[in-house]
Amino acid sequence: MSDTPAESPNVDAPDFDAMARDIAEVPAVEVIVTVAVNLMSAAAVKLGLTEEGDKYKDLDEARKLVTALAGLLDASATEISSFHAAPLRDGLKSLQLAFREASLVRDEPGQGPGEKYTGPIYG
Repeated sequence: MSDTPAESPNVDAPDFDAMARDIAEVPAVEVIVTVAVNLMSAAAVKLGLTEEGDKYKDLDEARKLVTALAGLLDASATEISSFHAAPLRDGLKSLQLAFREASLVRDEPGQGPGEKYTGPIYG
C-alpha cells in the first residue's frame, strides 16, 4: 500500500460537461427569465416580503438586487417577448414600490433602485 491517495474520480465533483450540455439545450429566453425570477425572489426576501418578514430584511442588499433586475430587464427588452417581459416588469415595479415603502429615508423620484433603467416610480 502506498501513502498517496488512490486516483479515483471524486463523486462529489460537479460534472461540468453534463452541465454545459444541459444549459446548451435551454433557450436564451428561458435563461433570462429564470435569472430574473431568481433576482425577484431574492429581492423579496431582502425586502422582508416573505413569511419570515424582517428576519432577512436588508435594504442595501435589496437595492442591489432590484437594480440588477431592472438592468437585466432593460438590456433584454428587445430579446424577450412582451409575453415574458410584461409580468417581469410588473414584478419589478412592485418591488420598487415595496422598497420605497420600506425605506425610512426616501429616495428622490428617479433615484430609487433600478429607476435609472425604468424611470421614476411614484407611490
